[in-house]
Amino acid sequence: MERVLSLEFLRVVEKAAIACARTMGQGDRHNSDQAAVEAMRAEMDRVGMDGTIVIGEGERDEAPMLYIGEKVGAAAHNTEAHYPKVDIAVDPLEGTNLCATGEPNAITVLAASEPGGLLHAPDIYMEKIIVGPPCKGAIDLDAPVKVNLQAIARRLDRHIGDLVVIVLDRPRHQKLISDIRAAGARIRLIGDGDLSAGIQAALRGTAVHAVMGIGGAPEGVLTAAALRCLNGQILARLVLTKPEDEERMAQMGIKDSKRIYDTADLAPGKQIVFACCGVTGGGMLRSVRFFRDGIRTHSLIMNLEGGQVRLIDSVHLEKHPAVEVRFF
Repeated sequence: MERVLSLEFLRVVEKAAIACARTMGQGDRHNSDQAAVEAMRAEMDRVGMDGTIVIGEGERDEAPMLYIGEKVGAAAHNTEAHYPKVDIAVDPLEGTNLCATGEPNAITVLAASEPGGLLHAPDIYMEKIIVGPPCKGAIDLDAPVKVNLQAIARRLDRHIGDLVVIVLDRPRHQKLISDIRAAGARIRLIGDGDLSAGIQAALRGTAVHAVMGIGGAPEGVLTAAALRCLNGQILARLVLTKPEDEERMAQMGIKDSKRIYDTADLAPGKQIVFACCGVTGGGMLRSVRFFRDGIRTHSLIMNLEGGQVRLIDSVHLEKHPAVEVRFF
């Protein structure tokens, strides 16, 4: 699956990024999300697979959306041919607000595995702590913030004051922010995009050492898929905030709301492909750029089984006789 479909999935996130980049800065988050969803769906239906969306936008109610249980890929239109079965998790546009306002770190995201390789997480909140490879096994979701930061600092052979922790800027994180500052670590507050932040924590040279706090459960599974490829770690636990959350968990087959999930619990697949493409640019990926003769995109695609991490800089040329390829 990885060899056959990796570049196909790259094209899917590129097309979605180009589509929503055209809405960047227009202040319409719904339009940005719609552009990404429609482009992603159209491109996925050209891929030779029998795909099922296992993490998407929830049940189908207000189109357009890639909804949980939706069938995608060429098999949806050609029932006679045989295609590989693939489970797919998508965030067509992580950071819809970021795209709508032109702020950094909006990306288009897709993860895929063999059937059963991605946890069917309900669209509720999830408590998370994310670290890179040197800190695997050193963290504990139930430990005090200071204890975790001390463990991370020891593994990285540095002082707590050298650490940078990314936290979503939300009222629910007031105590977490106070605890991190009291321990002496530095904080980078972000408005959206904890998936992108989680990937950065697992990449050396990004100056991000951990991500802490409560975000979306679907984003937690997507992050886990990326971390399987990058050898990082996420520890996570579902957070119930509404009476209907328990029912949504039951519908997904999850019985224990207090269970702590490790990386391989969230993304247990043996064959995992993770692909994302920058929309507005940021610390990890550059933005979509439009120029006279085409469009330039910057993407990250990773394969677990093949052990490959590729940063891909693509130029999509316009079709006219005077087109020129510029050496950048």
